[in-house]
Amino acid sequence: MTPFNYAIVVSSYNTEITDKLLEGALKTLSAAGVHKENISIETVPGAIEIPLVAKLLARTGHYNVIICLGAIIQGETLHHEYVNEQVSQGCQQVMLEFNLPVIFGVLTTKNADQARARVDEATKHKGVEAADAALHMVEQVARLTAHVAS
Repeated sequence: MTPFNYAIVVSSYNTEITDKLLEGALKTLSAAGVHKENISIETVPGAIEIPLVAKLLARTGHYNVIICLGAIIQGETLHHEYVNEQVSQGCQQVMLEFNLPVIFGVLTTKNADQARARVDEATKHKGVEAADAALHMVEQVARLTAHVAS
């Protein structure tokens, strides 16, 4: 069986958080035996750009799973609500359109302290959880797809 190919789309906005999300995801994939040559990383300016790049990656047909990482932190306005909704719906749309796991590892927190807590290795690290979900889903989709094809 050929190895699975993983794409990671990570926002460069709120890098204090997103760098740690990416680090946790990469460590988890590596620990599971995924080789660097089977991981592609695309950086986007902010979370709102994640779904478009995920869609372009899905369209290539090269990837078995896409992990989306970002951090949307509430500010003084309602802007975060619109961004949260657009990013989550956009990622879901890509997943359903391409029958491809698109893992939503985008934090949506009320403040920076909550975001930092979600990338703390002593607690539930959301980058690790996103990679764990990707590892599970890539296997499950491959199994179910093979079952349907046979």
